[in-house]
Amino acid sequence: MSAMYGRLVGLLVDRFEVNRAEIGPDTTFEDLDMDSLFLVELLLVIQSEFGVHIDDDAASPGDTISQVADLLERHTTSPASS
Repeated sequence: MSAMYGRLVGLLVDRFEVNRAEIGPDTTFEDLDMDSLFLVELLLVIQSEFGVHIDDDAASPGDTISQVADLLERHTTSPASS
């Protein structure tokens, strides 16, 4: 798995108290009982912690942990847009 995947899992475990054993690359946020409101909060924390800008609607509860990690990876490696 990528470093960003590891950072995202660490954030979910440390900041949101998700059981690490419940998280896998194909685990969706729905699997973790997390709704769209949770995702907005998560994306705000990610913006603060990782220094990237992600739109509030960039992820959905049906997305997997690895999909969101890939999204973050793309945002951290692509040039910032205004």
